[in-house]
Amino acid sequence: MFTGLIEEVGVIQSFRLQGQTAVTEIQAQKVTAELHDGDSIAVNGTCLTVTGSNPRSFRAELSQETLARTNLGRVQPGDRVNLERPLLPTTRLGGHFVQGHVDGVARVTSVHADGQFALYEFRFPSELQSYIVEKGSIAVDGISLTVAKLDRQSFQVAIIPYTLNHTNLPERQVGDSVNLECDILAKYVEALSNRRKESEAKSPLTLQYLKDQGY
Repeated sequence: MFTGLIEEVGVIQSFRLQGQTAVTEIQAQKVTAELHDGDSIAVNGTCLTVTGSNPRSFRAELSQETLARTNLGRVQPGDRVNLERPLLPTTRLGGHFVQGHVDGVARVTSVHADGQFALYEFRFPSELQSYIVEKGSIAVDGISLTVAKLDRQSFQVAIIPYTLNHTNLPERQVGDSVNLECDILAKYVEALSNRRKESEAKSPLTLQYLKDQGY
């Protein structure tokens, strides 16, 4: 579990395809402290497993599913990626609960300066529409952000100077892809709502049935 608060921006040192999977090595300094084989780490919001590390870099393997569902299959040596270690029980939750399970890939559709801030607009896959709400939380390349404006196929976020200075977001241009993870609470609400509807449809003792019976 992560928070969406980026600890460090790392640099892709190598990226090698191995059949339908891949291995990448990422240069970093802060997140490599106390990093061990088997640990989880979020790379552009994607939860990966560390398979090797030293004080200056770590290595991770990417499955076929990860390559297909995220933007990590497009990275090249020299690219900068957002990094975050898992949440500790004693850590303040400054962002929101982020699992590192990417729901889909969005596209940058516009970038505008607004004083010291920046306004980014993203076009998202239609299947994610029910999970995105105005003023709600969303993770973009692992960054915990708040949806400032929402349309049927796109949303806008306002980026503060600190986020611009401590993530790879300023390098994103119109047409670039970003990983999206919707708020897990929205997913559970939808799942519970769907189960309730299915249960009511199967049971004759619905509210309408009771009304018809004169109760």
